[in-house]
Amino acid sequence: MNDNNFKYTNSVLVVPLFFVWVLWFVYWLEIRFGFDFDKNGIYPRTFSGLQGIIFSPFIHSNMGHLYNNSIPLLILLAALRYFYARQSFVVIGYGILLSGLITWVIGRANYHIGASGLIYVLVSFIFFKGIQTKYYRLVALSLTVVVVYGGLIWYIFPKVDSAISWEGHLAGLIAGFALSIIYKTPEYKKIIKYEWEHPDFNPQEDKFMQRFDENGNFVNIPIVETQEEFPSYYLSEFPVNYTIIENKKNESKPEL
Repeated sequence: MNDNNFKYTNSVLVVPLFFVWVLWFVYWLEIRFGFDFDKNGIYPRTFSGLQGIIFSPFIHSNMGHLYNNSIPLLILLAALRYFYARQSFVVIGYGILLSGLITWVIGRANYHIGASGLIYVLVSFIFFKGIQTKYYRLVALSLTVVVVYGGLIWYIFPKVDSAISWEGHLAGLIAGFALSIIYKTPEYKKIIKYEWEHPDFNPQEDKFMQRFDENGNFVNIPIVETQEEFPSYYLSEFPVNYTIIENKKNESKPEL
């Protein structure tokens, strides 16, 4: 794994700011010209309600609703663009579609609007994908998301607040989890640096591991002594001859 995958670009801030600006612009149009966009939300199990799958994240009932969704979207979209730049746009696009479709299937017979479904998609994707990568920086990001937004889990259950679309929240959580499995992150795949990290590594054949017994105690590898024997053809090809020279004591030596 390489931290070079974490690169800051202008899009880390531009994308979240633009997305949130669109939400505020749509709300301004509604207030300024008296439009009622609520009927463009998701109305479950009706043909006309299918349009809300695309439009509902951009529609909010009041200023408080819009404000409460804007801050988490800015933070989570920035985190998604920074840590998962390659997957960010497909997660946003398919997250809106998938969570909206699930809401259309399981939702109550009412109009479901707001970007909270996308917020749950982002929280779910960032949390589960970080755990799946097992990369310490992304795992730390997952734990941070749990600490900051862990309280959101209570709003996926019915009867917490009848005015809240718990179906949209649950749909976002399911969609984010599904996208974390479908879209892989090969850029964070662990780089194998050592021999023992290979899947086919056999510790019984490793010289270092052989110095430890089954209890983890250090032991010496027994040394097997072998006696090297010369092949017989060496002896036949190079015979050894001995010459005896007599020592003549009385023989005079020439002087130089």
